[in-house]
Amino acid sequence: MVTVQPTTINISQRVSPQQWSSGLCDCCDDMGICCCGFWCCPCQMCKTTADFGECLCLPLIDIMFGCFVPPISLSVRSSMRERYNIKGSMCTDCCKVSCCGPCSWCQMARELKKQRQPRVVTYNLPSAIPRVTGPPYSPMPSAPQ
Repeated sequence: MVTVQPTTINISQRVSPQQWSSGLCDCCDDMGICCCGFWCCPCQMCKTTADFGECLCLPLIDIMFGCFVPPISLSVRSSMRERYNIKGSMCTDCCKVSCCGPCSWCQMARELKKQRQPRVVTYNLPSAIPRVTGPPYSPMPSAPQ
């Protein structure tokens, strides 16, 4: 009798950095996010920050102090880029939140929406039942009585 013991399979895969799921000016990808970002950017900022798991009112600091480089926008964008393994640097993050803040927040909202979609992972593993090759089984003749 052949028995097969269950084993643990460790699958590790090094994931290379990826691009943002949409471009900075790809508002047509999700018109709801685009309209919210255009008509009420502070609402979009607060919702995106809350969806990311941070304090809802955090982006209001950027609005209150009106800095040239908004520190909260920069930190949320950089954190999102690091969490989801997206290519980029602090320098590009700084340029995008400083020069095109509303578009940057819309891009982050679209990225969060994409990342929250359920994923299905399928692995094709070899069969755990061993195959025996050789001549077909023939029972031994019984001994005469």
